[in-house]
Amino acid sequence: PELDEKGTGLTLVELTPPEPWKKDARPPQEIVPGEVQVSFLAHACMELKLGDKVMIFDPWLTGPAFARGWWLLHEPPADWLERLSRADLMYISHVHSDHLSYPTLEKLSARNPNIPIYVGDTSMPVFCKLEQSGVKLNCINVCSFGVWQEINVDLRFMILMDGVHPDMDTCILVDYKGHLILNTVDCTQPNGGRLPKNVDIMMSDFAGGASGFPMTFENFKGRYTEEWKAKFIATERKKLLYYKTQVVRDVHPKLYCPFAGYFVEAHPSDKLAIVDPPTGTKIYKDSWDFDFYIQKINESIESEIFAYPNWVPFYYQWAGFRDYNLVLRMIETDDNFQPVEGGYDFLVDFLDLTFPKHRPAREHAYLQCPACGGPATGEMSSRSRNGGIPGTSVAYVILTINK
Repeated sequence: PELDEKGTGLTLVELTPPEPWKKDARPPQEIVPGEVQVSFLAHACMELKLGDKVMIFDPWLTGPAFARGWWLLHEPPADWLERLSRADLMYISHVHSDHLSYPTLEKLSARNPNIPIYVGDTSMPVFCKLEQSGVKLNCINVCSFGVWQEINVDLRFMILMDGVHPDMDTCILVDYKGHLILNTVDCTQPNGGRLPKNVDIMMSDFAGGASGFPMTFENFKGRYTEEWKAKFIATERKKLLYYKTQVVRDVHPKLYCPFAGYFVEAHPSDKLAIVDPPTGTKIYKDSWDFDFYIQKINESIESEIFAYPNWVPFYYQWAGFRDYNLVLRMIETDDNFQPVEGGYDFLVDFLDLTFPKHRPAREHAYLQCPACGGPATGEMSSRSRNGGIPGTSVAYVILTINK
């Protein structure tokens, strides 16, 4: 249910809409070799040359995603910025930073701030933080779902919602001279599971999103053993593979292109091994501009609020997550996950949103944040606070809980 335009009534929005691509369907026309070209640039960023038009999908071509947890695996083409600047239009599927990359868009805006960018009309706007980012983009178009956007006589596209996450995720169907290109991106159930059949090209992600469960959960009363976690992950991988293959089989494309899974946890604090590319060809990235992006995070960490312990109850009470049988322990650690002398170490009991000195006697789920590790950690700038050690390399883990 959604509020109507006047805000006085509710409209029921169907999550399994009809098949809008059948409206005004076009018979396929003959195309010559080279008229349609699809190029992989990096991760989920694809370049489509369709006649005399160039369309770009989800450009993440520089900097990290998800704070500094993900970095690009492949080296983008040396002329990627020039190619983005010359493109005729761009589609950005959703707000996640491996698809909506402000570091990439910042460089693009300096070259061509007027490039037309198309996004779906999701309840969580794709560019909800555009003003905060400081990036100047002058031609953002918010499209209704299931409506053809006519670019020229040969090219049109429509944006479709996701049936599981309609508030955020979208996918796109491109029609060039009656030939269909379907990009389901990260959608869990694109268009509620109703998709066109026998499309010419289909693209989709093939990697599951990062999750704190069960890896960050302590083996409480023998519940989450390492063996149990390994079996759980193996099962989840099989489920994901099965689901992806079923969608492809249902659509039955002439060509299938898996993408949106090419990233590494590349910060120096992470263990990483990259296979050498073929001689003379740089395929994989072997360097990243860490310092610039880490400094951006450091500027937030240096905020004066963190010098006062009162920020702890203030933040969690503001977040408002409670009435859940979970106890969280947050520990301020160095880069080797050793507690910082004089650093923060506190418990949060989300059942009644209190901050006890010891874990409660009742049975409860327990999460200890330094166990997160991996891409959430790394070297940060040092500061002295309430007995803290000047010059200490400090790592912070930020846990966000959505009610």
